[in-house]
Amino acid sequence: MSDQGKTKARYIMVGGFLGAGKTTCVAKLGRYLLDKGLRVGLISNDQSSGLVDTALLRSQGFDVEEIAGGCFCCRFNSLVDAANKLSEATKPDVFIAEPVGSCTDLVATVSYPLRRIYGEQFSIAPLSVLVDPQRCARILGLVEGRSFSSKVCYVYRKQLEEADVIVVNKCDLVAEPLQSTLLHALRDSYPKATVITCSAKTGEGLDAWFDRIISGEPLPGPTMEVDYGTYAEGESLLGWLNCTVRLVSTQLFDANVMLVEFADEIRNKLSAHDIEIAHLKMTLDAGDEAGNLSVVSLVGSDDTVDLRESLHDRIGGGELIINLRAEAEPGLLGEVTKQTLDTCVRAGHDVSIDIVHLEQFRPGKPEPTHRISVKS
Repeated sequence: MSDQGKTKARYIMVGGFLGAGKTTCVAKLGRYLLDKGLRVGLISNDQSSGLVDTALLRSQGFDVEEIAGGCFCCRFNSLVDAANKLSEATKPDVFIAEPVGSCTDLVATVSYPLRRIYGEQFSIAPLSVLVDPQRCARILGLVEGRSFSSKVCYVYRKQLEEADVIVVNKCDLVAEPLQSTLLHALRDSYPKATVITCSAKTGEGLDAWFDRIISGEPLPGPTMEVDYGTYAEGESLLGWLNCTVRLVSTQLFDANVMLVEFADEIRNKLSAHDIEIAHLKMTLDAGDEAGNLSVVSLVGSDDTVDLRESLHDRIGGGELIINLRAEAEPGLLGEVTKQTLDTCVRAGHDVSIDIVHLEQFRPGKPEPTHRISVKS
């Protein structure tokens, strides 16, 4: 993929449902490619702006373009524009694109159009779909636990159905009996896909996956059938909240402790309404020269809060970004978020709060720019 004899950039799409660990894996893949001497451009995607993912990736030194206001399929031209913008700036050998976690039908609406319309610019990698093993096991009926309604699960299963590679992430968190049962179930239900286990946290299994998507080809076959009515209904059941908050304190405070408490409080309030969290992600940037972040993640209302990255010192303030997705009314997500922010102030953290951006909504009906159907 060097400049000599290389005209096409590699386009790698890493999909999967909310909370599967896509951003962490994208960062690991990006670093792996950089270490091989390749230039890398990242493209993040969401139904709205103000992404934790973008802040995280930029804090790690990556060149990132963010596409907001819809998924890649509905913002296809913006996807191409983002790639061109990165090409002008850094001329990447590889583009890594992370689509919205509630999006499916990516092969027909993104991969095929890129290959047919822009085949001279891009070589298309196999589509990877990441899964969180605990959530996947519940949706497949292998274990009991809180899950989503049938139409949300329809979107989840369609993501698995179109995958060339199903990547079971977070394998370090799952005991062997369940891991083995899950792998057998995935291979039986989705036989065309290669099923790989890995842990973005420990690095286990990543090289095998990376080798598959860097050099491999997408699987041939007919276009997946999708009921866009059910797909739209499933996506619209998910409430979306993006919030940016300015924090200022007269005393230094422990941002790591505050974020964990904050996530716990949101989980408790939503659990009281019997609501399943798809994913809660938060970053707190102190704005210092080191560029460090405090980062927490919560996948599911029965899960534990994961403090993924920590600020090393107590701080006097910073910018907090909250991304919350759950099967709930958006207004309730906003109400719970504001109540929890107020609770943190009254809990003795002595932090003043200024909400500078707040959006709460449901995704609109998916309307792809292109959809290319391939017969068997």
